[in-house]
Amino acid sequence: MSSSNTGIEWTDKTWNPTTGCNKVSPGCRYCYAEALTERFPQNFPHGFQLTLHPERLEQPRKWRTPSRIFVNSMSDLFHKDVPFAYLQEIFTVMRETPWHIYQILTKRDQNLAELAPKLEWSENIWVGVSVENQQYAHRVHALRQIPSAVRFLSCEPLLGPLDLNLEGIDWVIVGGESGREHRPIKPEWVRDILRQTRETNTAFFFKQWGGHHSKAGGRLLDGEMWDEMPPAWYCHVDRWQKQKSSRQRKHNGLEPRYLISAK
Repeated sequence: MSSSNTGIEWTDKTWNPTTGCNKVSPGCRYCYAEALTERFPQNFPHGFQLTLHPERLEQPRKWRTPSRIFVNSMSDLFHKDVPFAYLQEIFTVMRETPWHIYQILTKRDQNLAELAPKLEWSENIWVGVSVENQQYAHRVHALRQIPSAVRFLSCEPLLGPLDLNLEGIDWVIVGGESGREHRPIKPEWVRDILRQTRETNTAFFFKQWGGHHSKAGGRLLDGEMWDEMPPAWYCHVDRWQKQKSSRQRKHNGLEPRYLISAK
């Protein structure tokens, strides 16, 4: 199953240079990615065992429209079994395709903190950690140490109330669990996280209530849709739209040929 457009509301595409993982915390119990490998075994001959896909490394270079790309929706980029040299190759592709924004999400905060100083970051590489209940809020502290232009939290599936320290955090995504055995989410948990983001001027994105399937409960929180993105996203879009307009003007002979991009 190759990476392509996605129904995940906070991104545009998924890119899976690795697939497979193993469970590390309660949020993993009913992993949607593992379920997909079981549903489509012909696409995942190794099942949910960690598998490298070097043939996919060049995919983002072929996607010419600036996009938000969720890296490893079917795995965890900071899994201990991902070779560091391969991780460096992935980071090289991300740096060399600056028209995209890359969204990396991990539950392995210790590996992230250990490896981040050894990697070369660029402003189009965002990183986040999953925080499903208060027991795993310590991941946020590790995230704050990462030299990423945008740091974000995914509180999905949200399994309990959270008291968060959002210093240095740019974006919070919240969502309920979906599937036949989904664990229910309480509205007061979501409202309290929203309140915390308002106090710290942090972007808030409510993905879903969840249920037997992801769309079952809808996305409205007290009658409102919350689709906020970090300011860095809007700056990125504006910059690349200006560059596109500049190239079009050059093509039409409306400006000097030496003007490469708009300032």
